[in-house]
Amino acid sequence: MGSTRHDLRAEVTRSVTANGISLCCATYGDPADPPLLMIMGIGTQLDGWDVSFRDDLVDSGFFVIRFDNRDVGLSQRLEGVPDLTAIRDGDLRTLPYTLDDMAADSVGLLDALGIDRAHILGASMGGMVAQLVAIHWPERMLSLCSIMSSTGDPSVGQADPAIMELMRRPAPATRAGVVEAAVERSRALAGSGFPFDEEAARTRAAAAYDRAHDPAGRLRQQAAAIASADRTPALRGLRVPTVAVHGSDDRLVDVSGGQATADAVPGAWLEVVDGMGHGIVPEAWPQIIAAVRRNAARATALPGDVR
Repeated sequence: MGSTRHDLRAEVTRSVTANGISLCCATYGDPADPPLLMIMGIGTQLDGWDVSFRDDLVDSGFFVIRFDNRDVGLSQRLEGVPDLTAIRDGDLRTLPYTLDDMAADSVGLLDALGIDRAHILGASMGGMVAQLVAIHWPERMLSLCSIMSSTGDPSVGQADPAIMELMRRPAPATRAGVVEAAVERSRALAGSGFPFDEEAARTRAAAAYDRAHDPAGRLRQQAAAIASADRTPALRGLRVPTVAVHGSDDRLVDVSGGQATADAVPGAWLEVVDGMGHGIVPEAWPQIIAAVRRNAARATALPGDVR
């Protein structure tokens, strides 16, 4: 991007109370620009959004808001040890909270920042949360971008069994072990279309560990995702400009999840990034940002006339 809009203001990081809990958020860009709220996936902190990707979004004319979901990073920790096997079988007695609660966190964050409506972009589990914001609070949405996510329909978006086995391994006990395990997961999730940057993956993993490491919080977020119901019927009723972005080589959330999302929401489309796995790689940023901008431009459509 040719401009230097992101040079005009420093990023502001603060803690706010949203939906009754403390959330750490970081805002960047010109507050006069349309706000773009970015929601991350399971166990991933706000720094999971690359700062250069953030800069490119600011250069594209957005006021960017990144934040730590509950139970991750510098946001508030919840309590409880979920029984994932029981939750998969429908027994929710050990479920600490739901994705609906996390969607309410996002709306509460907008309230705390004094923002009435925002473009909302969510990745992986964050895409599921963003979908729930659109379902329950459509009046707070300008547009929805659901990246490498799914609808909750168990017949779509399923993971490669080998990837699930890797993801379910318990967290190592040492910093070095945690970092190496994160690099191994990143390598396995990378698509075939772009080179895997091992050094960058290791740097990200080490920085995330040093900022805040809490496997229990990740487990509670995972439980919320497992317990989430099929959103397809509710998505069919949306009148929010929507794009689903997905990598063709995603082995954690199969591209059928993105296709199902686009098929469910009236007027939505699927933007496939050839060769991308489960991760937003720098080589794909121009295509993804172009899709975000194209979709955001539809926000001026009248209700019921999503083009």
